[in-house]
Amino acid sequence: MTIERIFDELGHFKRFQACVYFAATFQATSCGIHYLASVFLVETPNFVCGVPGNVTEVLYGNLTGYKVEDFLPAFKAGTGPLVVRTHQGRQWELSRCQRALRTDPRDFTYNFDGNTTVQVCDGNFAYDHSEVYQSIVTDWDLVCDRAWLAKLCQPTFMLGVLVGALVFGDIADRVGRVKILMFTSVCQFALGVLVAFSKNYYYFAVLRFLLAMASSGYLVVVFVYVTEFTGIKVRTWTSMHVHAAFAVGIMVVALTGYLVRVWWIYQIILSLCTSPFLLFCWKFPETPFYLIAKGRYKEAQTLLDHMARINGLESRLKVEELLESEQNGKALLEKEAADEKPAEAEKKLSILDLFGSWRMAGRTCTVWAIWFIGSLGYYVFSLGSVNLGGNQYINLFLAGAVELPSYLVGCFAMDRIGRKKTCAPALLLAGMACMLIIVVPADIEALAIALCMIGKFAIAIAFGLIYLYTCELYPTIIRSLAVGSGSMMCRVGSVVAPFCVYLADVWLYLPQLIVGILAFIIGILTMLLPETLGRPLTTTLEEAEALGHSPGKKRPTPRGKDAEDGVEMKQHV
Repeated sequence: MTIERIFDELGHFKRFQACVYFAATFQATSCGIHYLASVFLVETPNFVCGVPGNVTEVLYGNLTGYKVEDFLPAFKAGTGPLVVRTHQGRQWELSRCQRALRTDPRDFTYNFDGNTTVQVCDGNFAYDHSEVYQSIVTDWDLVCDRAWLAKLCQPTFMLGVLVGALVFGDIADRVGRVKILMFTSVCQFALGVLVAFSKNYYYFAVLRFLLAMASSGYLVVVFVYVTEFTGIKVRTWTSMHVHAAFAVGIMVVALTGYLVRVWWIYQIILSLCTSPFLLFCWKFPETPFYLIAKGRYKEAQTLLDHMARINGLESRLKVEELLESEQNGKALLEKEAADEKPAEAEKKLSILDLFGSWRMAGRTCTVWAIWFIGSLGYYVFSLGSVNLGGNQYINLFLAGAVELPSYLVGCFAMDRIGRKKTCAPALLLAGMACMLIIVVPADIEALAIALCMIGKFAIAIAFGLIYLYTCELYPTIIRSLAVGSGSMMCRVGSVVAPFCVYLADVWLYLPQLIVGILAFIIGILTMLLPETLGRPLTTTLEEAEALGHSPGKKRPTPRGKDAEDGVEMKQHV
């Protein structure tokens, strides 16, 4: 692309680009914060059904006391009820979602052989406040027959993520990247604070849905923004490490959740974490790619001069030079198009072209599966880390921290041993980690947590490289379609992930079993894909089908070209 001369002249990642990059990715931290905030917002502590009247005495097995709350940290559903006596002399057997009134008891004992009258809780519950002082579950009694509302919170948020990616990705191409970055940043702050003041669950759910749209919109557009400000030599690294800012957001959630146990204060603090960004985001420049594409040449020239001055270089590059090259290129393209057959020029491509042959159909199904398991595994490991035993706050913090080295390893591996040889082992390692978690004895919590972190490390590698790998597997004429459809499978995985995590209520390790089986199968299928490292990007379906089956020697291609095209396609995600 001729506009790439900007970076040859002004530097691929010098002072100006570094300032813009780190400022933009700083706000990406808020996306990780809001995506995972619900882990502690909807946390359900131990609870039992309440009783009418004041409790004067409590029995639980051989234990006696005077307050129900004193027994809740040790109370376990299915091990027997709490027996209480009220100031009126009535005796009740309390379970999680029902209470039983003893009929004419003689003595106050734990075991009772007489008749009881079972009643459903009438909205009166007693909660254990030792770990979670106040969550939306305790405020709005989202337990028993209303527990599904709490479980619907994260899937609803992920649905907002899907909608936001579709809406803001398109608008950014119309009105500009900076306007969307500013708008979504303000919305993340404002909506994040408003969530804390929700008066009921339905306001909370709607505001979180809108917050998800804003967070997703920022995350999608920031990939495009940093891509259009960094040169091809560093784009693979800069784009992958936007994910690292997201991981830092997960760590912030864990730390804040540990320090703050009141949900609305917790939500306000999380929303304030990245608020300094609002003070300088209005100074962000529009990208040179967008300005030139929209014909705003004077602004583009001013930007180029400013970039050169900040980078300590002499401003010699003129927009007119880029335009002349562009016009020459367009003339050649028009001449080439005129020589093509009319049938080929008029051919319209659709998603069916991803399945044009058996070989391409198999490739597409495998690539879609990688997108799906990458997203599903990422959120199952993140959301499910709090259910593995031990300290849930440390578990979530580690789930975010382990991503940071995974992107470094992924970048090195994919440029040295290849895309397929990085992706397939990563998925197989994630699958093996899941299976080992299941067979680890329940009393060795540290080993189960370590295996979960290994699984998260591996799935993050596969999830990070699939963007570029998809671009290289498909020809130019359907590359955007391939990446866009893969992104949709990714969003489906993120919506399914919370429901998968909730299967832990059926069996603690069922989420890991599902992810492990899928990751292992998809990892094997990935080994059937062609390797693309060192191969030129294909332009026709015939060239794409020949990948991995060409008898000729590989033709070298600049590594930066692969990175450039792969990352630029992210704007379609």
